[in-house]
Amino acid sequence: MQLSDSGHMRDADNAAIHIGGIPSTLLMRNAAGRLARAAEEMMGDNRSAFIFCGAGNNGGDGVAAALHLLPRGVKTRVLFVGDRRKLSQDTAEMERRLIALGGQMEDLDPDEPGLGKDLARAGVIIDAMFGIGLNAPLRGAALSAARLINAAGAPVLAADIPSGVEADTGRVPGEAVAADRTVTFSMAKPGHFVEPGCTFCGVLEIAGIGVPPEFLEKAGIGVHAVTGAELSLPRRRRISHKGNYGRLLIVGGSVGYTGAPTLAARAAVRGGAGLVFVAVPSDIYAITAMKNDEAMPFPLDCDAEGRLSIGAGGEISARLAACDTAVIGPGLGRSADIAGLVPNAVSACEKPLVIDADGLWGLSHDMEALRRAGETVILTPHEGEFLRMGGALTGDRLSDARSFAKEHGCVLVLKGHRTVCAFPDGEAFINTTGNPGMAKGGSGDVLAGLIGAMLCQLPMRRAVITAVWLHGRAGDLCAEKYGEYAMTASDVIGMLPEAMREISGKE
Repeated sequence: MQLSDSGHMRDADNAAIHIGGIPSTLLMRNAAGRLARAAEEMMGDNRSAFIFCGAGNNGGDGVAAALHLLPRGVKTRVLFVGDRRKLSQDTAEMERRLIALGGQMEDLDPDEPGLGKDLARAGVIIDAMFGIGLNAPLRGAALSAARLINAAGAPVLAADIPSGVEADTGRVPGEAVAADRTVTFSMAKPGHFVEPGCTFCGVLEIAGIGVPPEFLEKAGIGVHAVTGAELSLPRRRRISHKGNYGRLLIVGGSVGYTGAPTLAARAAVRGGAGLVFVAVPSDIYAITAMKNDEAMPFPLDCDAEGRLSIGAGGEISARLAACDTAVIGPGLGRSADIAGLVPNAVSACEKPLVIDADGLWGLSHDMEALRRAGETVILTPHEGEFLRMGGALTGDRLSDARSFAKEHGCVLVLKGHRTVCAFPDGEAFINTTGNPGMAKGGSGDVLAGLIGAMLCQLPMRRAVITAVWLHGRAGDLCAEKYGEYAMTASDVIGMLPEAMREISGKE
């Protein structure tokens, strides 16, 4: 799903008005109609609504929603938040129509006796204070309004985006309205999907309001929200063999961390890789061999503490030459040798590499290795690992990820509540699956192995975003079956077939 931002969306609206000849008030009425429809669905038999409106066109959408609700017998109260001298032309027009209909837009008095109780009894509260143009903390009456809305406990519907959430970044610089449902217009924005703003949006609905497609096509910003509807796993050829589905090398493990490479290997096998090899320190080879049936472990030189030694580099390079891709890092451990081994492998490799976990720690000692690599490298850090590699977290995760991927010429999978996959050309994809039950040891190893498996079978960009979506979707299926507390990384692997079935055979 292609996303837009506030600037491009304004350009599209203006093009529809000034080039397409569509009256701006018609667009506003259309938006209001979709708001009103959603409001009626939410209120059920309690046909009463409070609408908080600002001075801009988002407020006009709210006033216009009242024009739809009042004739349908909905008891509607419209409260104005802001400076009336700043009313947009269209919002002022909607207020005139509201007055002609017998309604009014009252100035909000946050201290009005009984207002809190009245809000608690409402069938729905509509937040139409700011929309997508806000990029500062809520203050004054707007802050008081947000607090009243959040304290009421009534169903909350946001127009375009909850007030207090930055549409372009997902930042919440202060407090924000917590909506149960958001109706956004024409195209979704990053703030609907990037944390923390996405957690304030509730269920998202994208409503067309009559902007012609030729103007919306120019409103995309190279950022996408990934949904299962847009992904597919190709039907396998009837005449094929394991070599057609790739050879994957997984390098990892150390004494005390024997499970990580095995989890990655099991995920890779479930992900469809034709052959999976697991390179581990010789001290844990026997344990690893016992744990793996489908994957094929082999031992490498290790140090006295059971971690790979720098001398293992030659064998890794030789093995990788016979494989299609590799995953380096799960359970690898940390040492001076690891700090040399990983950058050396990256620099010398001509195959796609996935660097995860302690592999990222090793790479952080020589980030220039990414520039020396003969093929694009995929990095899969959580935020702490991202910072260690020199990444910046400014509160705008999307821009932070895109900037890092461009600067280092790598693919960055910045893990989190809404994992961001950023590519060197600036394109980015925000994942929409996953849940807090996956916040436990082993989840990252599963993802790394699954990315490796997909790289064996699909083009790089498609492989990365498909693996991230499948990983989160399997986690969601686990949460449904076991609950977020009890689910494990192994459960996620076990649920991969169900997740993969949902997107299989579409082509």
